Amino acid sequence: MASPNENPPTKYGVLLFPGFQALDVFGPLDILNILSKYHRPKPMDLVVVAATLDPVSTTVSDAEFGQRIVPTHTFDTAPEDIEVLLVPGGMGTREDAIAGPAIAYVKKIFPKLRYLLTVCTGSALVAQAGLLEGKRATTNKTVWKWATAQGPNVDWVLEARWVTDNNIWTSSGISAGISAGIDMMYAFVSAMYGEETAQDIADVSEYRRNTDPTDDPFVKLADV
Repeated sequence: MASPNENPPTKYGVLLFPGFQALDVFGPLDILNILSKYHRPKPMDLVVVAATLDPVSTTVSDAEFGQRIVPTHTFDTAPEDIEVLLVPGGMGTREDAIAGPAIAYVKKIFPKLRYLLTVCTGSALVAQAGLLEGKRATTNKTVWKWATAQGPNVDWVLEARWVTDNNIWTSSGISAGISAGIDMMYAFVSAMYGEETAQDIADVSEYRRNTDPTDDPFVKLADV
């Protein structure tokens, strides 16, 4: 059973870009929402960072059905004391004009972070920033070829729900409506705040966790 970190993080950030995957963001964030209300060792902060302060859409085209989220900071004005940054995946990671500013921001802020967490093709974005060189990581299985090509010097782990390498956590993507990012965030909460806290949050959420990072039932979908 995981023991709480003696100095768990309290300052979180989430990176947004047009075409981000909603569940990649809101699944993990809902866990943190509950953590902040009932289990926080001290007050927690969250910032939402994007290229501009304009609402950020889950789509890359205004003609598509989607939702818009208002950032709290731009890449230029974001606080420098963010401890944990969450990077989602989504169609926007495959658009150079969209991904470029996000890649530059992650590369700039990474040395100041305690932890970097990615979901789905968020790991492909981070790989393009050069932050996964020589590290173990995973990504979305249905776009495996494209995503892994973004980091040819990364040790990509195919059969993995999530992978931890030092202070970088990467997870697979959305399959059958369940995001691996949710399971990864529960594992992160367990590591930082204790297993009892993580399981309490899962019970309140009526969520059945996958606690084995190597148990990936959707590896069969990989386009290898």
